[in-house]
Amino acid sequence: MELMTSQRSRFDTLGQLTALRRYARSLTRDDVAAEDLVHDTLLRAYERRGSFEAGRGLRAWLFSILHNLFVDGQRARRADERRKALVADLHPEHQPAVQDQQLRLAQLRRAFMDLPDEQRAALHLVAIEGMSFAEAAKALGIPSGTLMSRLARARAALRALEEGEAGARRGKAPDLKIVGGSDGPSH
Repeated sequence: MELMTSQRSRFDTLGQLTALRRYARSLTRDDVAAEDLVHDTLLRAYERRGSFEAGRGLRAWLFSILHNLFVDGQRARRADERRKALVADLHPEHQPAVQDQQLRLAQLRRAFMDLPDEQRAALHLVAIEGMSFAEAAKALGIPSGTLMSRLARARAALRALEEGEAGARRGKAPDLKIVGGSDGPSH
């Protein structure tokens, strides 16, 4: 019985509580964080009480545990902040509006679907399916020259749509060609 009382007095963590709280507040500069740190210190001390050497001094041992827990927490927070900063750098601060992309895709899809059937088929096989000109011409049953002509007309129609919209985005109307007649004053 005397031995157990002697061991308890050597491991009197509650007698060190005030000093531990004071040191924890000094390190953390925050009452709540200090209480958490003291709690974690006492928990760690209890879990590792078997490794406590009586000649070492309980106070120094507890302060060492508290200090190491504080330093480990600081390192973990800094590492977490670095990871978050790296992730933030990977993502641009501003994302373009998805609606603009969806609208643009819908316009392009509409323009593609408005192409004449033979141009749309040629463009689909080459641009979307990745067929060579020879493979696409064979699949459509047309000469390679005809395929290339259809591709050129399809691409030109889509390019004209893009150029017209680019001009509209810049605030200018698409260039208009005068077909027939004159653009001078009539007499």
